[in-house]
Amino acid sequence: MACASCSTKDGQPKGCKNNGTCGTDSCNKLTVFDWLANMSLPNGEKPFNWVEVRYKNGRKEYYKNTGNLTLSIGDIVATQAKAGHDIGMITLTGELVRIQMKRKNISDNEEEALKVYRKASQKDIDIWSSARDKEEPMKVKARQFAIDLNLEMKISDIEFQGDASKATFYYTAEERVDFRELIKVFAREFRTRIEMKQVGFRQEASRLGGIGSCGRELCCSTWLTDFRSVSTSAARYQQLSLNPQKLAGQCGKLKCCLNYELDTYLDALKSFPKTETKLQTEKGTAVCQKTDIFKGHMWYAYEGEWNHWHKITTVQANEIIDLNKKNKKITSLEEYASELVEDTKTEFENVVGQDSLTRFDSPKPRNKRKNNRRRNNKNNKSNKNKRKPQNSKNAAK
Repeated sequence: MACASCSTKDGQPKGCKNNGTCGTDSCNKLTVFDWLANMSLPNGEKPFNWVEVRYKNGRKEYYKNTGNLTLSIGDIVATQAKAGHDIGMITLTGELVRIQMKRKNISDNEEEALKVYRKASQKDIDIWSSARDKEEPMKVKARQFAIDLNLEMKISDIEFQGDASKATFYYTAEERVDFRELIKVFAREFRTRIEMKQVGFRQEASRLGGIGSCGRELCCSTWLTDFRSVSTSAARYQQLSLNPQKLAGQCGKLKCCLNYELDTYLDALKSFPKTETKLQTEKGTAVCQKTDIFKGHMWYAYEGEWNHWHKITTVQANEIIDLNKKNKKITSLEEYASELVEDTKTEFENVVGQDSLTRFDSPKPRNKRKNNRRRNNKNNKSNKNKRKPQNSKNAAK
């Protein structure tokens, strides 16, 4: 999704001309589309006077518009903070803010409500942008200070308040960290109020963003807001190899996308017998070797004949198990497997009108040297034959 200023035209992307502050907010993290924007309210209904404001790396807060300011998506505003004010961008207005607040269990109590002061002036924006420029070099120094104090922590991000009066340091750590000495070093070096916030590894990945192994942006930094627990059983149900390097995301934890299709696999597995159940036949006992969940096929091999697999359907496997429960045995699995013999011959059609796959291959160059040698040899032989009679005449004289 892109706005008109950065969309692709004539095969070439224009690039964002607004640096992430366009009115559609479609270039930013955790963007929300206001699908109620063009709908008018019923008669007598007042518009909801709360707004959603986004700060650095997708952090969002909700404020009350007490001054009845005319605010729209993309406006930069000065908002109330515990001390001073902050600068953020409007990402949502109207009735959708009420729905978002209800979903996140945020009360619209008058006493606890933070306010929107005003639309940000050019002076506010200049102070805000100059503070943002300091964050990256500060992060490098802060990490070095933590290393010098031998603290087992990683400072992942720094966020300045809009009026540059406070800096919040986000860090991750495996255990509890005593950073009292570190705060003193920060205050002495950076000359500002310091706040430390510990975040989880998934929250760190969502704040920083990145590209996943699928080639798309991380789900947690674009649309995913609730982090559900992911276990290795989700990978087992989907028949994925339990390789921690492939199953782990950039946060080091199991990928959230392992839960996306889990319900579909669980529904499909309801018709499958347990893989531990053995099939009793007159020829021998068969053990399950492999399953194809969506095609409904299972492969069995006789004990002692592990290299020869027999493919049957789940319906057939359940029938054999029911017969075994009645102390009955089938003759062999070959009777059922013969019904699933498929013609593996594949016929390809020329759907694009391209007959040969090697039509663009350059023809092999002819060996000119061999041809030239043959010609030279022929010329030399003919010249020798012409010279022989002349030599014989001279000898006679």
